[in-house]
Amino acid sequence: MEPFVALMRRYVNDYTNRHDVSVCPEIMEPGYTLRMGPHEVAGRDELYIPASQKQFTQFPGLCLTVHEIVTNGDRLAMRFSEHGRSVRHDGRGAAWTGLGLYRWNGTRLVENFVEQDYLARRRQLASGVPAGVEPPALAPWDTVALAPDPEAEEVVRAWIDESAPGPVTLDDGAPDILLADASSRVDDLFSAGAHVAFRVTRTGTYLGGLGPDAGIDDAALTGAPGTLHLVGLVTVADGRVTGGRIVRDRLGLARSLSRPTVGSAS
Repeated sequence: MEPFVALMRRYVNDYTNRHDVSVCPEIMEPGYTLRMGPHEVAGRDELYIPASQKQFTQFPGLCLTVHEIVTNGDRLAMRFSEHGRSVRHDGRGAAWTGLGLYRWNGTRLVENFVEQDYLARRRQLASGVPAGVEPPALAPWDTVALAPDPEAEEVVRAWIDESAPGPVTLDDGAPDILLADASSRVDDLFSAGAHVAFRVTRTGTYLGGLGPDAGIDDAALTGAPGTLHLVGLVTVADGRVTGGRIVRDRLGLARSLSRPTVGSAS
């Protein structure tokens, strides 16, 4: 088994699905940093573990199901779903997708850029109608490391600049455009063969589309400046992006739209 994949098997099975935070010191460095949307959770013991315990308390039966893993030996991307029932919502259930881009030092995890579709989770918990869990990967722990492909990376960088989603699935099948006149900053990007993973911060003008699920007045905020973080895993063939998945921080975008600007009335 690939060493990085073996570490992630412990992350999924021994830590997350058993809710056993005592495993964290064995698989994460003390300075382990999680970056999600505009948030940075830096410090394994001081911040990360308490945040995980809060999640486990809200979802006592929380499970993580792996759908896809790619790695080049130094970096690893994992697409997954989390699912469970929330004690804060009278036991209502939800299943939501996520995508993490992990970095390790050859022994333990040091960093993760991740997004989870919390807008879909909010909608399911409010409605009481949970989504189904996507099928698991057939054999995620048998994943073999593939060498990076600089040409595939360049294809994806150009594709990101075009801000055109193309043949990829967004979140839970949400609309493909939320921002107009958007500019994109690539925060992280790596490849494993034809698979390219990336994290992007996109800024632009809000076009609408979040709706009541995000808890905002969509019509009133259309045209406002906004910031959207997203994580993607796509496949390149014949010099173009041919498929993949993107998970966006739509709730973070909603907060950036509704946040008062400097000098505005309180």
